[in-house]
Amino acid sequence: MSYSFNAEKAANECIQWIRDWFKENGDGCNAVLGISGGKDSSVAAALCVKALGKERVIGVLMPQGEQFDIDYSHELCALLDIKKIEVNIGETVKALKEAFPFEASVQTVTNIPPRVRMTVLYAVSQTYNGRVVNTCNLSEDWVGYATRYGDGAGDFGPISNFTVQEIKAIGRYLGLPEKFVEKPPLDGLCGRTDEDNLGFKYAELDAYIREGIEPSPEKKERIDRLHRINQFKLRYFDTFKYSGD
Repeated sequence: MSYSFNAEKAANECIQWIRDWFKENGDGCNAVLGISGGKDSSVAAALCVKALGKERVIGVLMPQGEQFDIDYSHELCALLDIKKIEVNIGETVKALKEAFPFEASVQTVTNIPPRVRMTVLYAVSQTYNGRVVNTCNLSEDWVGYATRYGDGAGDFGPISNFTVQEIKAIGRYLGLPEKFVEKPPLDGLCGRTDEDNLGFKYAELDAYIREGIEPSPEKKERIDRLHRINQFKLRYFDTFKYSGD
C-alpha cells in the first residue's frame, strides 16, 4: 500500500477546518482543552492558536495531587502564550472513590480521573464561552485507548483522524520543540507508558493502519481484537429505532 503524509498540507487544512467549525458552531467562542504537555494536547493547542489566535485558546492543567511532569504543561502554555487555568483534581477523585458504597474495580478507579477532568473542562468551557477540544488521535481511538466520556469526549476533534506519527510530523511542521513532540505518553497512574499498557508500539500500529504492514501475529491479533470490541466508543451511543406499525 503506497502511503505518504504531507504535514504542511494536513496542518493548514486542519487550521482552516477549525476556523470553519467555530464559525458554524460557536462564532467568537474559545477553544478549551486539557494540557498535558504531550504531543496530542500540544499539537491540538498549537493548531487552535493558528486558527483562532492565542486570545481564544484556554489551556486547562489538571494534576491529580503532585504531578512530576507538570512543568511540561506550564511551558507549553507559556510557549503558545495562551491563558491557563489550573485545577487540582486530587481531592475530588479521592472523595468520589471514598463515597462509593462498594469496592470499585481497578478499571473503574483508572477511569475516574479522566472523567473528572472532562467535568472540569466543561465547567471551564461553560464559564468562559468555550468549546471543548477532544485531543484523542486515530491510533488511540483505533484500539479504544480512551475513556468513554472522559478524554474520549469533547465538542470537536481536530486531530482525531491523524495517527501518532502524523501528529508528530505536524508538531514539527508547526515548530514545536522536540520535547513536546516526543514526550512519552504516560497513563498518569503507575508510571507506565501507553505502549507498555497496549503491548505494542504506536509506530507498529500506525504502519498497520496506514500501510497495511502487519506486526507479529500476536500483536496483530491483539490490535484487531481491540479495534473490534471498542467500535462502540467511536459512536455517541446506540439507540433503538422504533418504526411504528
